[in-house]
Amino acid sequence: MKDTEGPARRRLGVGWRLHGDGRAPRPGAAVLPHERLSWPRTLGLGAQHVVAMFGATFVFPVVMGLDPNLAIMMSGVATVLFLLVVQGRVPSYLGTSASFVGGVAAIRAAGGSTAQVTGAIVVAGLVLAVVGLLVHRMGPGLVNRAFPPVVAGAVVLLIGLSLAPVVADIYWPQDQWTALATMAVVIAAGVLLSGFWSRLAVFVGLVFGYVLSWVLDRVAGPITAPGPDGKVTTHARVQLDSVASADWFGLPTLHSPSFSVSAALLVLPGVIALIAENTGHVKAVGEMTGENLDPVLGRAVLGDGLATAVSAAVGGPPTTTYAENIGVMAATRVYSTAAYWAAAGAALAFGLCPKFGALVAATPGGVLGGITVVLYGMIGLLGAKIWIKARVDFSDPVNLVPIAAGSVLGIGGVTVTLGDFSVGGIALGTVVTLLGYHLLAAGRRWGAEVPEPAPQPAAEVRLKEPQPTGEDRPEGPQSAAGNRPTEPQPAAGIRPTEPQPAAGIRPTEPQPAAGIRPTEPQPAAGIRPPKEPQPAEPTAV
Repeated sequence: MKDTEGPARRRLGVGWRLHGDGRAPRPGAAVLPHERLSWPRTLGLGAQHVVAMFGATFVFPVVMGLDPNLAIMMSGVATVLFLLVVQGRVPSYLGTSASFVGGVAAIRAAGGSTAQVTGAIVVAGLVLAVVGLLVHRMGPGLVNRAFPPVVAGAVVLLIGLSLAPVVADIYWPQDQWTALATMAVVIAAGVLLSGFWSRLAVFVGLVFGYVLSWVLDRVAGPITAPGPDGKVTTHARVQLDSVASADWFGLPTLHSPSFSVSAALLVLPGVIALIAENTGHVKAVGEMTGENLDPVLGRAVLGDGLATAVSAAVGGPPTTTYAENIGVMAATRVYSTAAYWAAAGAALAFGLCPKFGALVAATPGGVLGGITVVLYGMIGLLGAKIWIKARVDFSDPVNLVPIAAGSVLGIGGVTVTLGDFSVGGIALGTVVTLLGYHLLAAGRRWGAEVPEPAPQPAAEVRLKEPQPTGEDRPEGPQSAAGNRPTEPQPAAGIRPTEPQPAAGIRPTEPQPAAGIRPTEPQPAAGIRPPKEPQPAEPTAV
């Protein structure tokens, strides 16, 4: 079969070579990123990737108050952009990131608009892109030095667990029994289903909750409960008026962002989570494909940052590489980037159907409550997973103390105000965690590198051992060698194993032991000759 690689493959990563006969991976082999199966099979794999990313990609925009239809479409655009930046070496699908949900909730709680939300996400995306450039130039070790596992895990934990009040105060009260039933189905599907289907637990729970809410409207009638705005009214659980009026084909609603420093600060901690996600996913793909992808880690972070900025610039959500799609690759052993181009095309097609977006946006609040109670907890526990995998030692106070303080500040929603400027919640917890860890670690390193203090070590030893060693060894000439303390001191030039009578002693300069200068190489310049009757005078120091 003709090899279509060359300049196109190197620059764009689109020169795929047919794998075997194109029907299936050869026994014991895998379809590598620069290979593909036949086009019909490749399109089928693309559809499978769309199903895998579908649930989280449109659920998180709904949670953040963004257009799910636009989110689906921009996930396709983001995936194409990412594949171009990494030159086809990292097969990944970019869906909606959950790392910004907490920051977005904080912006909206402070009265921020949707334009301010997307403006803050644009800033975060550009910051992530700059980090990607730095990693590309300075090497992947920069990530571990700046965001070690103990810090990255703590930030991810903050992002997830700080969202608990959103579930408890907004979604769950809208329909507690539907939320409880939906939660049970999500848990059961995630645990009892196997393989690929377990990754669709959120989607299964969403469909179940939607159908259950529709049935309850027909059987039990409208519900009297708080709505999304917190006002108690009597209303139907499923309201499809907007679905009926939506067009079948058309562009989703676009809007331009607006920028606010306070809003941007609230979402910047999500950048750390995205760096951790991208690093983990790139390493996972490298292990599966058998290729060292560390050299393209910077490109992967850069691609995700650019994709996030582009998506938010038109009103879309932030993006990230999806573990769900990595699971599909592990199950099929097909790592071809051609399948991701097919998935991106399918997502663009879904995004051009406003009726589909309206149907997703009409998801009942109780259903979202059941789904998010699991999702937010899983996000938080991903931070604990980072700690476990890296074997973080919490018996070390440098790891324990700043993480403990930052976690309580972030999860508890503590706010620090200075004039018109305020920082709180996830942002404050991240600042305390990040700065606290690095400052304490640097302080401990500095303390370990400080030289011996000015008081002379020989005097310190004699304070502990007032009797000169010569009394223990009365044979005379060897007592000078015996004056060497048990702890290695700067005057340790004397070699006790070679007991020279006193060759190195300068009796014409009988300085007290307190005058020994550790930095001077003379081995025994400060030791009194054995004839001296009172060697313990320095003990008065």
